[in-house]
Amino acid sequence: MAELFLSAFVTLFVVIDPPGCAPIFAGLSADATPRQQRIMAMKAVLVASAILFGFAAFGEALLAALHIDLDSFRIAGGIMLFIIALEMVLEKRTQRREKRAEKLRAQHAQTPETEDISIFPMAMPMIAGPGAIATIMLLVGSTPGREGTLVVLGALTAVMLFMLAALLAAGPIIRLLGASVESAITRLLGVLLAALAAQYVIDGVKGSFGI
Repeated sequence: MAELFLSAFVTLFVVIDPPGCAPIFAGLSADATPRQQRIMAMKAVLVASAILFGFAAFGEALLAALHIDLDSFRIAGGIMLFIIALEMVLEKRTQRREKRAEKLRAQHAQTPETEDISIFPMAMPMIAGPGAIATIMLLVGSTPGREGTLVVLGALTAVMLFMLAALLAAGPIIRLLGASVESAITRLLGVLLAALAAQYVIDGVKGSFGI
């Protein structure tokens, strides 16, 4: 179970990417007071957690209702995660997030009051994006028994706690890491995610063809 927890934690940590979300949150909430930033950080993590736990609990039933085989979802999810990993290695994901942040900052500059960014874009799609939703469904669907599911949910809880800590300490983290260190970490995590994504596709193909 310790191995399962570590595997699930690393996978979710790479996909949800707390260190990558922290600078985006810091930039979007730059005009807010420290108290408003804390409230928005907590609200974003709570809403994103509710979304991910909801898909973890009812995702398999949703697939059954849509007549989608779990192995097919493994293949599709693996391909999606591989694309995310490729973007991380090439830094396309970071560039896209920065462009989205710049656009939202420009919108905020046109409004005098502080805008609540906790639900959109932080909770969704920054934290609980399609990749995170697909990953938690894959992990829960690939884990046998209730005990294994609880271990995966425990790993998700740990990652979300890391996310909360990262958002609350967004400013100091940016100053501590620097752009070059953050870029190196993102690329390394992208390579690890690519290997995990390839494994999901292999498992899906094996299950589909009974290999």
